[in-house]
Amino acid sequence: MKVLTVVLMLFVWTWAATAQAQLTREVDPQQVIDDARETLHGITANPDYEALVADLEVARGVLIFPRVIRGGFFVGGSGGLGVFLAWDDDRGDYSPAAFYSLGAVSLGLQFGGEVAEVVMVAKTQRAVDSLFASAFRLGGDASVAAGPVGAGRRVTVTADFISYARSQGAFMGMSLEGSMLRIRDDFNESYYGERLRPVQIIEGRKVDAPGTQALRQDLLGFRRAGSAAPQPHPAPADEPAAATPAVPQEPAPVEPGSGGLTIEELQVERL
Repeated sequence: MKVLTVVLMLFVWTWAATAQAQLTREVDPQQVIDDARETLHGITANPDYEALVADLEVARGVLIFPRVIRGGFFVGGSGGLGVFLAWDDDRGDYSPAAFYSLGAVSLGLQFGGEVAEVVMVAKTQRAVDSLFASAFRLGGDASVAAGPVGAGRRVTVTADFISYARSQGAFMGMSLEGSMLRIRDDFNESYYGERLRPVQIIEGRKVDAPGTQALRQDLLGFRRAGSAAPQPHPAPADEPAAATPAVPQEPAPVEPGSGGLTIEELQVERL
């Protein structure tokens, strides 16, 4: 039994190392950024994801994984390659993109698989800071929860990261708790031409690339939309505002069971 366990572990390690090496050689970093932009457009255009749009208006940062593959032959798990961009209050813009991989591999006989697009909103500064570590597990130093899916469902979810997923399968409300995030130094170096840590890319702004601008402008557009709500105009100083008599208002009818979902009602599925 011990021999079988060792053989399985060696197989997993060899498979993971080979897959990562092949991924590094064959995937164009700019294509990952372009695919991330397409994912952002597609998922936010769906009315079921209006809660995501609301979160993007106040995001501290955004992680986008255009393809997260779940399941596989013999070794079941998940994995994806994506980018992270952080909001900078002082500059009033989003940072250049840093590359990350998302994975949570588990042993077991699983056949087939599913592919999802995932957008994770960093709601707190702790979430942003956690991404500067070489690797960390979601749900450990930083909490993660699945965002509400459905038109009109803007439930307040308290977590450092809020995840939203879209798939042809049935796991749109997907929790990533327990999944591992890793910095992809190889992709960062390939894209920017020098070996830099994400903190140097995101906070230090040591490098930049024109290929990141379109995605950054798209994300900036969500923040501008959130701050563009019309404000009441004060009356001119020389013309005092006329007093408006109070008019009793009829209470709005309340539909039984309305008000969105509670956290306990969110359908969560771990990878």
